[in-house]
Amino acid sequence: MISSRLKHYKVEYLQKALPKRYDLLVVPIATPMMIGVYEEGYLIETMTSEVKISEALLPLLQHCIHEYPLSSIIYTRGPGSYMSIKLTYIMLKSIEILFGIPCVGCSGFSLNGGAPIKAVGNLYFIKEKKTIITQKYEQALEVSFILPRTLHSLELDEKSEPDYVLPAV
Repeated sequence: MISSRLKHYKVEYLQKALPKRYDLLVVPIATPMMIGVYEEGYLIETMTSEVKISEALLPLLQHCIHEYPLSSIIYTRGPGSYMSIKLTYIMLKSIEILFGIPCVGCSGFSLNGGAPIKAVGNLYFIKEKKTIITQKYEQALEVSFILPRTLHSLELDEKSEPDYVLPAV
């Protein structure tokens, strides 16, 4: 009986001694921009901003870096706003180099249920199987992105580089 309690105590002690894993999920391709903080893969904090990415993202990232010992940063690498993706990628790659926090990507379609994503004008990105095309809609579509409750089922891309899917001009 004492042996059983001792084993249980050792497990609890070791779990407390191990550092927790914190990850960020950044969604810059829609308004409002969203950042989710995940502890051991579970969403614990959500930050949003209606301000432009160029003004809002860096202060939010600085806050997160100082508040949490981050293990990785995940971002929606496309498709979506070309400028938002580019700025986000540059900031996250800089953080990766300076702080050693790995940056990985995921598809924007994985956070909006596969709905069309705004491109430019009345064009939207549509995912057909593994191909992304643009399609014109006369009426603006109301599409929202949602931070998942857990990261466990989020499909990450092998690459972190932006997925610039631009319509033909």
